[in-house]
Amino acid sequence: MAKRVRGSTSRPGQRAPLQRSTTRPATKPSAPTTEVVAPPSDSLTDAEEARAAELEAEIVADERQAEKRQTEEGRRRRAARDLEPAGVNRAQSSLAVSAAEEYAYVGRDIRRISIVGGGLVLILIVLWVLSHALGFTI
Repeated sequence: MAKRVRGSTSRPGQRAPLQRSTTRPATKPSAPTTEVVAPPSDSLTDAEEARAAELEAEIVADERQAEKRQTEEGRRRRAARDLEPAGVNRAQSSLAVSAAEEYAYVGRDIRRISIVGGGLVLILIVLWVLSHALGFTI
């Protein structure tokens, strides 16, 4: 609960109340207009019905074209999917794509580590064979 302060009519962060005069000057309305606006009728005119039918026909045509594009695109996707080898692992999300890009270095590092480790083991085997062949004893 906020602490109250004596003598203050407003809280911090708020504007002080506006000081307005007690009376406002009355303005006389201007000359009345001669145009009378009729309330809208509940029925449509023939021109409005024709326009509505035209717009509806356009919307239906657009929807049919969109459905046609979707079915064609679906066929293309199915055909492309059928042409892919079964062992290919496709990325399903952006997370999989970014993970594949980020962890590409892991494969390179493991390959380098195995090459260095294999080389060291090979050098030790060669040294062991040479020491036994030449008869060195420690």
